[in-house]
Amino acid sequence: MPQHAARTLPPNMADRLIVALDVPTIDQARELVARIGDAASFYKVGYWLLYSPGVDGLLAELKAAGKRIFLDAKLHDISQTVEIGAARAAERGVDLLTVHAEPAVMAAAVKGAAGSAMMVFGVTVLTSLDDADLTDIGYRMGVSELVALRARQAAQAGCAGIIASPQDSPAGLRAAAGAPHLLIATPGVRPLGDEAGDQKRVATPYAAIAAGADYLVVGRPVVAKPDPAAAARAIAAEMEQARIGNAAR
Repeated sequence: MPQHAARTLPPNMADRLIVALDVPTIDQARELVARIGDAASFYKVGYWLLYSPGVDGLLAELKAAGKRIFLDAKLHDISQTVEIGAARAAERGVDLLTVHAEPAVMAAAVKGAAGSAMMVFGVTVLTSLDDADLTDIGYRMGVSELVALRARQAAQAGCAGIIASPQDSPAGLRAAAGAPHLLIATPGVRPLGDEAGDQKRVATPYAAIAAGADYLVVGRPVVAKPDPAAAARAIAAEMEQARIGNAAR
């Protein structure tokens, strides 16, 4: 059974914007959160900070301030290890945990998260990879085919959602997987005029929401700006325009 029977989303787009705390130090992350203030409420803590001294304190501070935490751990191990890791993350109050989108890994994480409010998301294909990269790795299918397969497997494993690019057609993935409940978080989001960086499959905030994404994961277009709060508000406003446009169709 799916972990969540329906897509329940925050009504405010600002709460569906996940700001990636991809900065070198814990102190810089704290400063960034303070500067953003109420312009965002959901933060991704990933490998930039995950092994840094003081990360435990940062997680506790975010929760105490009423923020939500996306722990981008991308768990990938034997089932028992993933299950225990997911359980520990849930105990810490993590709201969203990522794991590699392999059936046994996802099922184990869902089992570890049982009884908590933590959502498990399967990482389908990184937005820095394209068809040529998958061929080099050894896959016999392209990005679109692999993402669709992993979306189906995530739904079958009981995951709340997946990580996929807007170019993977979030709405189409739900339909193909027969899983209208499946939440989709989209990285690789770049406002018009921003450089793609190391991302290969990108879209604007408007295009990502219009394509059916539920949450947007945004790093440099917010954290690298002189006024990160203004940048976050501008992205949330663009997301809201797309939501209104979708509702009018």
